[in-house]
Amino acid sequence: MARNAHPEETERRILDSARRLFAEKGYEKTSIQDILNDLGLSKGGLYHHFKSKEAILDQLNADEWAVTSRLLGELIGRKDMSALEKLRALIASAVDDPEHLDLVRSQLALLKDPAFFTANMRFWAMKLPQSFRSLIDMGVQDGSIPTEYPEEAAQLLSLLCNYWLMPCFYPVGGDDMERRIRCLDTMLDAIGVPVFDEELVSRAVKGLTALTEERGAESV
Repeated sequence: MARNAHPEETERRILDSARRLFAEKGYEKTSIQDILNDLGLSKGGLYHHFKSKEAILDQLNADEWAVTSRLLGELIGRKDMSALEKLRALIASAVDDPEHLDLVRSQLALLKDPAFFTANMRFWAMKLPQSFRSLIDMGVQDGSIPTEYPEEAAQLLSLLCNYWLMPCFYPVGGDDMERRIRCLDTMLDAIGVPVFDEELVSRAVKGLTALTEERGAESV
């Protein structure tokens, strides 16, 4: 049997197909067979690259985190922005990107699974705050984020933005979502982290409420 001369291309096709189908149908309602039918690929051809549907989702999430990490590195290296502006840009990148929002939406139903929820909570509590902390520390140095609570602020941003503001946990409409974001802004501003200006409030409301739009994934 001839070997695949370009395995990375096949892997990318699988990931692209899965991302699109997950967005259209939701992760739970998308089967391996759906992906095979979409690609015209054999089971052996898919399982050579990914051992399960869960492994495909893991890779999609890893790719998303790699994009965020690259953006963080680029922002850290910029000399034309304050640290506060960089922090706003990092948050805006998450709430503005339709593909990112589609991937998040496709997994909302999975958060009913205690193991999946726990894994996400662990990420929100331990790894994600490190990204925010690096920019907050820069803000303390350049004066744009005059907080005495850099670690606590990083944890609040990570946990509240990914749990309290998520409409799958606390369902709200656009007006209530804005009120909730402004409440978070008040808390952060009180500890010297004025991250939510009017533009970011508007963008966050639009992005987070879009997670409740019907795209085939059921709400938690």
